[in-house]
Amino acid sequence: MLYRPYTANDFAALYAVEEICFQPPSRFGRGYMRHLVSAANSATWIAEEDGALAGFAIVEWSRRRGGISAYIQTIEVAPEQRGHGVGSELLCRVEGSARTAQAVTIWLHVDAQNLQAIRLYEAHGYGCAGREEDYYASGRAGLLYAKRLNTESPAN
Repeated sequence: MLYRPYTANDFAALYAVEEICFQPPSRFGRGYMRHLVSAANSATWIAEEDGALAGFAIVEWSRRRGGISAYIQTIEVAPEQRGHGVGSELLCRVEGSARTAQAVTIWLHVDAQNLQAIRLYEAHGYGCAGREEDYYASGRAGLLYAKRLNTESPAN
């Protein structure tokens, strides 16, 4: 598996994975996704195998009280690539980008029913910091997970 930064040529394949992984209303629109991957305060990592996009992750950061905070917009892995560590490695890559941006915290939302993703985040030291009812859709809660970053750790 090759892990590398996103390039504009990746957009069609990246959005195809988005369409597989999420259905409306949870799916990002094309315009919003283009905004995320091209923002100066974000990083997008690609997982690629044999020239095919296997997954991707997007993190963005902003200055808040107490320093810079990073937010993981999404980590998506093609169904046939799940269970092989792709999501874990993408998570490490976006954390590295957040550290490079000098973020002191990183956080995300995860569907309360997505137990596989919750296990991944907890295994990487994230703790549940809250719950938002109807975050994803009516009746689908989102859990807020957060982690303090050691900015002296080596960045990816």
